[in-house]
Amino acid sequence: MILIDSHTHLYLEEFTSDIAEVVQRAVLSDVKRFIVPNIDSSTIEPMLNFCRKFPDISYPTIGLHPESVKLNFQEEIIIIKKWIEKEKFVAIGEIGIDLYWDKTFFNEQVEAFENQLLLAIEYDLPVIIHSRNALNEIIHIINDKKYKGLKGVFHCFPGSLEQAKYLAQKGFLLGIGGVVTYKNSGLAKIVNEIPLQNILLETDSPYLPPVPYRGKRNESAYILNIANFIAGLKGCSLEEVANITSANAIELFKLPTSNS
Repeated sequence: MILIDSHTHLYLEEFTSDIAEVVQRAVLSDVKRFIVPNIDSSTIEPMLNFCRKFPDISYPTIGLHPESVKLNFQEEIIIIKKWIEKEKFVAIGEIGIDLYWDKTFFNEQVEAFENQLLLAIEYDLPVIIHSRNALNEIIHIINDKKYKGLKGVFHCFPGSLEQAKYLAQKGFLLGIGGVVTYKNSGLAKIVNEIPLQNILLETDSPYLPPVPYRGKRNESAYILNIANFIAGLKGCSLEEVANITSANAIELFKLPTSNS
């Protein structure tokens, strides 16, 4: 059985002191591959260093997180494009729009998001989309015909059942993490209605740990907890959840198909 953590920031300072043990715990929990999204230019080197330290199981992505978008975002986009030309990335991400804390740079977030969607089209890469309080705005943008053929995942899916079905119909996957285990999130009801073929498993480590680890540091080993919870929701086996969601990740990110 192979589980894939499709969204984990294992290169952040929260893991500096014990990263080898964190990775080992994940592998022992059958989490054999990690998709490692970027945040901004300051995290590119730490992210790549992590992936070099754990080759064949970790796969970097490149993008500008919406919370890092400021007036100088064009400089960040230039840096991203330069890196795409010299390194292999499996996606553009994490990108999107976040209006939860601050709307000061809304226009810049939109422009940065659109620029990066075009990079995804140009380089034939999927996107990892971050959305908080902005899902309608994002759906409106991706419906533009210039993004035809765009594929990707809505990380930490934040929407309604209707939005989930709509995005699944458009070919997007939904990233499901620890939030699904939170009683008041409402996400369990949505996941129960969405086929496994439309779902990726993720932790967003070190953030948003599943029950029973709320309030603690999240880590990739907890994908097993998330997968078990979803299996219970759907009344299927853990192996079925693992097989289908991992196949989804392998197809989306064009990962090697080896079972090792």
